[in-house]
Amino acid sequence: MPGGTITVELAGEAPAMDRAALLAWVRNSASAVAVFYGRFPVTKTRLVVSPKAGRGVSGGRTWADDGGLIRIRVGEASTPEDYANDWVLVHEMTHLALPSLPEDQEWLEEGLATYVEPLARAQAGRLSAEDVWSGMVKGMPNGLPQPGDRGLDNTHTWGRTYWGGALFCLLADLEIRRSTRNRLGLQDALRAILATGSMESESAIQPLLAVGDRAVGVPVLTELYRRMKDQPAPTDLEPLWQQLGIVRDGNGVRFVEDAPEASIRRAITTAPAASS
Repeated sequence: MPGGTITVELAGEAPAMDRAALLAWVRNSASAVAVFYGRFPVTKTRLVVSPKAGRGVSGGRTWADDGGLIRIRVGEASTPEDYANDWVLVHEMTHLALPSLPEDQEWLEEGLATYVEPLARAQAGRLSAEDVWSGMVKGMPNGLPQPGDRGLDNTHTWGRTYWGGALFCLLADLEIRRSTRNRLGLQDALRAILATGSMESESAIQPLLAVGDRAVGVPVLTELYRRMKDQPAPTDLEPLWQQLGIVRDGNGVRFVEDAPEASIRRAITTAPAASS
C-alpha cells in the first residue's frame, strides 16, 4: 500500500476460506485508510487472521509491535459480500494512525476510529453517504453524557469511550469547517498528527491536539477538549442534524440539500483532492 506493506498470516487451517476474497478485503480496507490519511499509517503491519466457523468478521485488536500488529477473527465461509460489509478491519487499521495515549484518553483512540471508519470507507467509494450519516444518527446518542458523568477523561463507559469520543470528533470537524469556511476539516488535523508519529509512538493528548490546531489554523481541538475533558458538556443532536440537512427516513436517512450546512455534510464524506 502507499506508505507501507501488510503481511497477512493465517493462524490456523482454513481449507474452505476464499483466499482471493480475503486478500481483496485487506487491500480494500487498507486503501480506504490510505485515502483518508493520504498514505497507510505505518510502514510495516502484520495482520494475523484467526479462522472461525461460519461467516463474518469479529474480534479485532491492534497493537504497536515492531510496526503494527492486528489480530482479527474471520469466518471461514465468509463471502465477498460479507467482506464488503465489514467495518471492523478499517476501524482497527485507523488505530495505527494515532500515537498511543494515556489510559484516560482511550476515548480519543476508540472514538476517532469509530468516527473515521465510515468516512474512510465513503471516501474510498465503499460506503454511501446515506449509510455514513444513518450510522451516526443512530450511534451518536450512545455518546451523550448520562447522570453522574464527569467528562470524557473520567467516564470510562462503553458509550462515552466509543461514541463519546466519536461525538468529540464530529463536533471538532464541524467547528473546524465552520471556522475555515469549509476549506479544512478534522481530516487535515489528523493528517498533520500522523506526520508527527503513528501508533508506534506515545504522546500526551495536549501536544497532539495542538499539532492538529496548528494545521487548521484554529484552536478548536484544544478548546473542545477543555470543555469536554472533565465535565458532561451535553450536546443537542437534533438541531445539529437539521443544520446538516439530515432527516430520519425509516431505518435510514435522507438529505435536504438546501440546509444551512449541507455543503459541510457533503465535504466530510468526500475525499480531498490529491494535492491537499
